[in-house]
Amino acid sequence: MEPGISDGLRIGICLKNGDGKMEKRVLIQNAKAIVTCDSEDRVYKDADILIEGAKIIEIGKNIIADNATVIDGRDKFIYPGLVTTHHHFFQTFVRNLLSIDYVNISVMEWLDVFFPIIERVNEDVIYHSAIAAMADALKHGCTTIFDHMYCFPKSASPEMVDRQMDAAELLGIRYHAGRATNTIPHSEGSPIPDSMVETTDYFLSDCERLIKKYHDPNPFSMSQIVIAPCQPINSYKETFMESAKLARKHGLRLHTHLGEGEDEGMVARWGKRSVAWCEEIGFLGEDVWLAHGWDIQPDEYKVLGRTGTGVAHCPGPAVLGGFPILPMLEMQKAGVRVSLGTDGSATCDSANPLDSLRMAYLMQTYFAKVRGGCPTPYDILKIATKNGAETLGRHDLGSLELGKGADLFMIDTNTVDMIGTLHDPKNVLARVGITGPVWLTMVNGKVVWKEGEFPGLDEHALSSKANDVCKKVFPERYEN
Repeated sequence: MEPGISDGLRIGICLKNGDGKMEKRVLIQNAKAIVTCDSEDRVYKDADILIEGAKIIEIGKNIIADNATVIDGRDKFIYPGLVTTHHHFFQTFVRNLLSIDYVNISVMEWLDVFFPIIERVNEDVIYHSAIAAMADALKHGCTTIFDHMYCFPKSASPEMVDRQMDAAELLGIRYHAGRATNTIPHSEGSPIPDSMVETTDYFLSDCERLIKKYHDPNPFSMSQIVIAPCQPINSYKETFMESAKLARKHGLRLHTHLGEGEDEGMVARWGKRSVAWCEEIGFLGEDVWLAHGWDIQPDEYKVLGRTGTGVAHCPGPAVLGGFPILPMLEMQKAGVRVSLGTDGSATCDSANPLDSLRMAYLMQTYFAKVRGGCPTPYDILKIATKNGAETLGRHDLGSLELGKGADLFMIDTNTVDMIGTLHDPKNVLARVGITGPVWLTMVNGKVVWKEGEFPGLDEHALSSKANDVCKKVFPERYEN
């Protein structure tokens, strides 16, 4: 055995693909169950997965692949990587603060408290908060993550998304960056401080820069750009219309916050509700998904379904803020593609998608009798995997099947907290509440988290540096 290689791992050989490039093979052997989330909802028992480079090339029993890297899958359940469709990484440094809780206040009131605090965010905060959020997600089975980045103080470097890209590359997570903006100043009734307002032209020019530098539309790409103005109550109509033009020119996705604070926000500013406003200006469609949607009504679900517009449901902030619980079955019956997000840490305090999975299921069961049923735990898993990938336009991801990306996570079933659950691997995550760190996370065929460690990275050093930056930017929290 080669030096430095642990038991159960062997160095894989490189094989040439059609382009002459060298690809490594990985064989996961003897998994207790492989939950595919494919169109037939197949579950393989006591089976193997063979991976070549970034993609899955075989699933079945007793696969032979001489000289491949071998991962022992005994006692492990394997799932497709979770896909998180809404977050705000920069908020990691403002979590666990009761002073910005939006318990018992409206969204608009909360924004007035929140925005002055985040004026201090700089490029160092962006980088280290992104590491914290992405690492938390990876530990808990997330392989593809979308962030809605709308924090661009004039005092900081304009290349904030670039710093997030650096963090994603360091950790090895698949990253879709939502470049957002706010263009209406405080003097015109928005909660945005003057130091954080951008012009539409500047926003569009930076989007063009990011697209040229980072957007990779190819299968198994690790970075993509989404055009994502923050929300209609804080940006001009022109901002949204030009965003849609730019995104469709380049074949990109569009995202925004919608369906929150309808009366005091949308109706007060624009004289109409958000879904109607977006439909009027062309900001709905199969290339668009919306965050939250708490205040969206059943007749508006039909509009979203008809246009193919998706919704990212974030359970944590809905509970924290006491907002309506989305009727997921009703929305799906109307044709709405629902996916899962965590939201930012100012309203969720965690980037753990397994926690969101569990919370989403429990929220749905609470009203099951009133609503005539609810999604099964496995349905919620598919919402967090297959639906998430489709929402981001990633048809190369979201399920474990031949030709798709090797994005997956594994949990160890040989533990006391799994006793009595092993008969049903499809439903166990949300039903039982398996929310701790997973045994292994793989992205694009590469192990990025395994048995409590990030291979090749010093988690303690990363944490120490990030906390030093937090203390420097927000020193008053550490004075006592």
